[in-house]
Amino acid sequence: MPEIFLKGKIMKRIEIEDNEIMQVAIQQEILRSEDSRYDHRLHGVLLVSKGMSCYQAGEVLGHDSTTIQRWVHDFNTNGFTGLFDVERPGRPASLNAKQWDKLSKDLRKHPKEFGYDQNLWDGKLLAHHLNEQYGIEIGVRQCQRIFHKFGFRRRKPRPVIAQADPSAQKAFKKTSKISKRSDE
Repeated sequence: MPEIFLKGKIMKRIEIEDNEIMQVAIQQEILRSEDSRYDHRLHGVLLVSKGMSCYQAGEVLGHDSTTIQRWVHDFNTNGFTGLFDVERPGRPASLNAKQWDKLSKDLRKHPKEFGYDQNLWDGKLLAHHLNEQYGIEIGVRQCQRIFHKFGFRRRKPRPVIAQADPSAQKAFKKTSKISKRSDE
């Protein structure tokens, strides 16, 4: 382990185990929360204010020099608030407010009312319905998000066994009050 001198004393250099892997993990942890990203930007600006170039600060923090330059510019222009994340609007909705209301009402109806064979709405059926009724092509996963947005929860139909004997089923269940099966 390499030694370093500090104020005339010999000190052992402390190292991080699995250094390269930990650098990636630390960067991911910084990106995980808005507060830590803000603090990270503060550190970048602090390093520049201490005399480091944007290239050096970027090297230390694991960013490109242009990123550090942008942080310093944002700080110089807007102060501390310039280092906060700005709200990103995202992609505009495919449906307008009236269409969202109509879709909400559609989903509260039985699929057979629209001529579909299924008994329950699912992502595939909603994607088909949106394409047929609204002319919008949306993926199944996005349709599942729409269900969540409307407050629906996932339900799976339980299979019903044809001509099943209810008393035999009750006897077979672990939680039934009958302790032994009728065939014993």
